[in-house]
Amino acid sequence: MVKIAAMGDNVVDCYLSQNTMFPGGNCLNLSVFIRRFGGESAYVGAVGRDRASYLIASALDAEGVDVSHLRRLDGPTAYCVIGHRNSDRVFVTFDLGVSMFTPNEADFSFVQGFDAVHIGQSSGLDEHIARVAASNKLSYDFSNKYTDDRLQKIAPICFLASASARDDSREYALTLAHRMVEAGAEWALVTRGAQGAILGHGDDRFEVPAFRTQVVDTLGAGDTFIARTLYGLIKEEAPIKLLNAAAHAAAETCGYYGAVSHGAPIEISVDVDALRAAYPDL
Repeated sequence: MVKIAAMGDNVVDCYLSQNTMFPGGNCLNLSVFIRRFGGESAYVGAVGRDRASYLIASALDAEGVDVSHLRRLDGPTAYCVIGHRNSDRVFVTFDLGVSMFTPNEADFSFVQGFDAVHIGQSSGLDEHIARVAASNKLSYDFSNKYTDDRLQKIAPICFLASASARDDSREYALTLAHRMVEAGAEWALVTRGAQGAILGHGDDRFEVPAFRTQVVDTLGAGDTFIARTLYGLIKEEAPIKLLNAAAHAAAETCGYYGAVSHGAPIEISVDVDALRAAYPDL
C-alpha cells in the first residue's frame, strides 16, 4: 500500500455566508485525499485546544488518517475567513495560530516509515525540508511562491515539485514546469485551475484539461490534484492515467463546500458578524 505523510499547515476555513467552518490547509487536505484514494496517510502538525481543533482532529480520525503526531498546543487553532463570488473563494482575514510548529526528533523518525512526505510552502518548514528529503521522497507545493531563488534551493531535492499558475497562459505554465525540472525536480506539476494541468519529467511534458463539472466551491481542488498526482507517481502509474484521475478527483472536490467537508458552526476568536457587515457581498 502507498504510504504518504503530510507535515505542516492546517486551518479551519470559515465560510461567512454559511456560518460554517471546515477543516483545511494544504498538508491536512493532502493527508485526507491520500486516504480517500486508497493509500495509508498520516498528518503531522499542531492545533490548539479550542473547538476548531476538535473539528480538525475528529475529521482526520473519521477519514482514517494517522493523527499520532498531531499535537495540541496552548493558543488558537489557525483559521481563515472566506467569502465567495461566483463559486470562487475570496480570502477575508486569517490567523496562523499555533500551526507554525517545529517538528521534533520523534516526528522526523516517524515519517521515515513512509514512501513520501508532503510539505507546503505555507507551512513555514523550509529549514527542515532538506532533512526530510534525505530519507524520503519529498513532495513540495510552491503554490504561487516560486521565485528563482526558492526554486534553485528547493526543487533539486524534490521528488515532486508543484506550483499554481491558474491565471496564467499555457506558455507560462509550460515555462514554469521547465524551470522546476531544470532546477532539479524529478517531477514538476503545474496546476492551472479550469485550464487543467501540466506534468513535467526530464524532457517530457504531459498535459490534461480540467474535467467538466458543476462548480460549487473551488477550495481544495488544487490540493486534490497534487495528492492524486503524488499517489499515482508512487504507484508508478502512467503519467496521463494519473493526470486524468487527478483531474476527475479535483472536479469532484469542486462539487461540495469545504476542501474535505466535515463542516460545523463557526467558533473562532474573531467577530464574524462584524466581518459579514464589512463584506455584505460575500
